[in-house]
Amino acid sequence: MEIRLLIKGGTIVDGTGQPAYRADLRVADGRIAEIGTDLSPTRGERIVDATGCHVAPGFIETHNHWDGGVWWNPNLEPLPGYGATTSINGNCGFSLAPAPQAEEDVSDVINIFNYFEDIPEEPMRSVVPWDWSKWSEYKASMQAKVKLPLHFAAFCGHIPLRLCAMGQDAWNRAATAQEIERMCELLEDALAAGAMGLSSNFLDYDKDERPLPSQQADDAEITALMRVLKRYPGTTFQVILDYFMRKTANVSLERFGQLAKAEGIRMQWAGMPTLEFMADQLPRAKELHEQFKAEGLDIYTAFNVISPTSVINFGRTLVFGQNGNPVWQELVNTPGWPAKAAMLSDPAWLDRARVSWDNQFSHSILHDPSANLLRESESGFGPTGVTLADYMEQTGIAHASDALAEWVLNNGQESTVLKKSWEKDEDVLNDLLVDTHSLANVSDAGAHGKLFCGAGYNVFLLTDYVRDRGIISIEQGVHMLTGRLADFFGLHDRGVLEVGKVADITVFDLNEIEMRPEKKIFDVWDGTGGRTYRYTRDPAPMRLTLVAGEPTFDQGEFTGRYPGQFIGPVAGEHEGNSEAVAIAAE
Repeated sequence: MEIRLLIKGGTIVDGTGQPAYRADLRVADGRIAEIGTDLSPTRGERIVDATGCHVAPGFIETHNHWDGGVWWNPNLEPLPGYGATTSINGNCGFSLAPAPQAEEDVSDVINIFNYFEDIPEEPMRSVVPWDWSKWSEYKASMQAKVKLPLHFAAFCGHIPLRLCAMGQDAWNRAATAQEIERMCELLEDALAAGAMGLSSNFLDYDKDERPLPSQQADDAEITALMRVLKRYPGTTFQVILDYFMRKTANVSLERFGQLAKAEGIRMQWAGMPTLEFMADQLPRAKELHEQFKAEGLDIYTAFNVISPTSVINFGRTLVFGQNGNPVWQELVNTPGWPAKAAMLSDPAWLDRARVSWDNQFSHSILHDPSANLLRESESGFGPTGVTLADYMEQTGIAHASDALAEWVLNNGQESTVLKKSWEKDEDVLNDLLVDTHSLANVSDAGAHGKLFCGAGYNVFLLTDYVRDRGIISIEQGVHMLTGRLADFFGLHDRGVLEVGKVADITVFDLNEIEMRPEKKIFDVWDGTGGRTYRYTRDPAPMRLTLVAGEPTFDQGEFTGRYPGQFIGPVAGEHEGNSEAVAIAAE
């Protein structure tokens, strides 16, 4: 039946950055029907008392990795309880479509999701149907077979695009003119079907220390793909850059910025260096960012207000690889506990591991035993709740690598270590929150299920930066999570509270919500008939979350409704709201 609601007595924060105001809001037929003061209810209309609450557009998740998880965890919890109404996926060059047809190439796609995003391999192979080759067929399969509590949008990934056109050669060389033409045909299919754009990756190396296939693309390939994007207004070229490991980001940023400028397309780069160890790279990044803005280019940087969390287990993690420690990564990559236990007891491997430990990237916090907390034990042997430095003192083991090897041998591969997060550069973050060319809320939700839960970062922005420290106003915070993102991604039928827009809405009391602690739940199929674990959070909670006018989170719990649609950019001119934000800031 049609859901009709009248949200009364709340403070409207409309997503534009303009000052909040008291008003009632009527929802009918999935859209915002009326906004005004003292609106009277009509027959059959539910009244929602929003006294003391903010009424805002539903939050947009800028950067998720639910591509696989949506097939076996379609509730996408805890996102509804955090006011999220749209999830953007296919990021980092990783997407499920187009799908290569050779088994080896499909395995590469699965392994990449498994290694980089901790998306479990078993359900990726057995639950995901893989009944598509083109991106348009993937979308059709999802629409037929997956129910969604949020709207779902996705990029076309550069990596599967190359694997489809080049097979295993995608890892090793530039593409030929014929292969580029094939990639362009596949990208055209994706954009015509509603893909958000093309995502690429110039950051990551795989578990065998190979640069990902996208990094073999030359300017001819990138330019040809950008020219396809140019034919589809509202689409984006997204590229992930390396400020973490090999520090090639600024060279790449200048390269892609110039190519995007030449073709006149929209570009999103991730992202401005916001961690203190990146300080040496910050001046050039800011210089390029300001240059792009001064030139009037449609180039935006993405960021998050939380430092990356690294919970390490020894069955699947990329943390050692990303910290320049290939020998410990070799242990993680080795399948089966007996083989791992043999390595941890092997003097030759232990010798190599010590050398690798001592030669990690200079900025790696893994160097410091006191920055690594022994968090959970699979066997229960322990100790837990102490640092690696404490354990070294207790056992008399002199080297951190030897001590960790002994602890893992006693406690098992599913034991975890919490690595201290890098310190944030708060001055940079404060600037980005009011920058005219920045995109907030890169949460990675849907990824790293066994490592951490990124969902809820939106609420952290509203509580820490708005409520608790007053760095920005509620209008600015909501704008960064809604209108700014909808405008950038071409989602012009939502993202602001305006009559006629899709009724993606969240209602919350700013004093009630928090980003809740992580908790472990066992609900992921493990391929053997049992279930393995992932981390999630309890709801914030929001008072109400509406997706296309239907409650998905209501009265403290998920409603079991699935009104979400597979969406893409819609007709409408891209226009920034920086003027409105400036007014709100004043």
